[in-house]
Amino acid sequence: MRTKILTFIIATLSLVSCKKFLTEKPGSFLTPSNFYQNEKDAIAALNGVFSTLQPQSFYQRTVYTVSDNASDLMYAGPGAADRNTLTSHTFTGVNGEITNWYVNNYKLIKNANEVLAYVPPISMAEVNKNNILGNASFLRALGYFNLLTAFGEVPLILAPVNAIDPNLYPKKATIAELYEQIVTDLRFAELNCYAEKNIPVADKGRVSSGSASALLAKVLLTRAKSTAAKQTDSQDALAACNKVINDTGSYGLLGNYADIFNSDNKYNKEVVFAVRFGAAPNVANITLRMFYPTVLGGYGSFLVTNNFFNNGFPEGNRDIRKTYSVSNTAAGATVTPFIYKFKDSQWKKDNNSRTDWFVLRLAEVYLLQSEAMNNVNPSDPAKFNGINTIRSRAGLTLPTDQLDLSNTAGNEAFVTALLAERARELCGEGQRRWDLLRFGRLKTAMATIGITVDDNHLLFPIPDSEKDVNSNL
Repeated sequence: MRTKILTFIIATLSLVSCKKFLTEKPGSFLTPSNFYQNEKDAIAALNGVFSTLQPQSFYQRTVYTVSDNASDLMYAGPGAADRNTLTSHTFTGVNGEITNWYVNNYKLIKNANEVLAYVPPISMAEVNKNNILGNASFLRALGYFNLLTAFGEVPLILAPVNAIDPNLYPKKATIAELYEQIVTDLRFAELNCYAEKNIPVADKGRVSSGSASALLAKVLLTRAKSTAAKQTDSQDALAACNKVINDTGSYGLLGNYADIFNSDNKYNKEVVFAVRFGAAPNVANITLRMFYPTVLGGYGSFLVTNNFFNNGFPEGNRDIRKTYSVSNTAAGATVTPFIYKFKDSQWKKDNNSRTDWFVLRLAEVYLLQSEAMNNVNPSDPAKFNGINTIRSRAGLTLPTDQLDLSNTAGNEAFVTALLAERARELCGEGQRRWDLLRFGRLKTAMATIGITVDDNHLLFPIPDSEKDVNSNL
């Protein structure tokens, strides 16, 4: 009997000991439960979200590979199959650049979701906390807008994946659901991010309330042409544009177009939001190496189409953007036309430059303002003010250079003029494909360079690697 009792006691103690032994308390690695403790941790987590933007496979190279390179504006050199099939519109679900765009946007969303989930309980000043959450909301919205414009319907994931509810096989959300979440995130960011003029010098490069307003305007104008359109989209977009343009304490057009893209002139007032790069030990940018020809120390990996170089600037060199943005001469030699607008005086002809990648510039906000005004009231002569402001800055100041209802009559003529102006102003900045899709002009534009686009190649396919592991895609 005593032996049985002793055996029972030992067994019971063993069970208790095992239970205590199996209850893990992480000490040497970080988890959400032991990392998000204070404001310093929240800032570090937000830094992690921003760093997601910086790889070559995201905002150093893939951003223009899947946009300008997949349009009538730019193309890749021979031998780069994934890039070449984007231009020719023969891409499939195994295209590596398309996969990069899909996966990295979801990495951005994942990291933003963690900040939005784990920062709220931290004890800190509410205004600082809300600014961090506003930044994360903007970045999540940017990720979903990138995915929506490129792929159409995609899964909408708004919380960190965890062991209890792993959500390993998410289904696609509708276009309306995706737009609704993007707009919700941007309105939150608009209300809670600091104004650009109030961002401390040490935090320059963060999202501002103006960044959120500018992206919101772009999202609303894109939704206005979609199946999810709402009656107030264009009017709301116009209001968002006006907020940014009227915030003269934060933003302003530079008098010299070239100064915008000079890496010695970082954080200038025309930049509304950019992915920031810098000299070592900071993360540097490969873009100059990609765009510049070999005689200037580059790879010449991406080239400007002859159609755009020869016909995109009808006023010729009177439009200073042709002089600053594109060139067919380098080091005294004639070369294939290339993007030449980004400059860095400290560049050492390697993979590293300080060139920031501009996601939103004030010049684009002026063009969005004109677009919104045309949508609201096509007969309003003031709708040309934004376009004409940008044309004047480019040196097109003659009376005949200015657009108005007499020389640009009707909606088709206005859209043609707007798209041409966006191409001249934003060439090489990763906008062209999305512009052509928004206005239903991609097929026509690609036909001008001899490329036929079928309906199956208007959107990118969700990568095969993603569909292989998720039957819901």
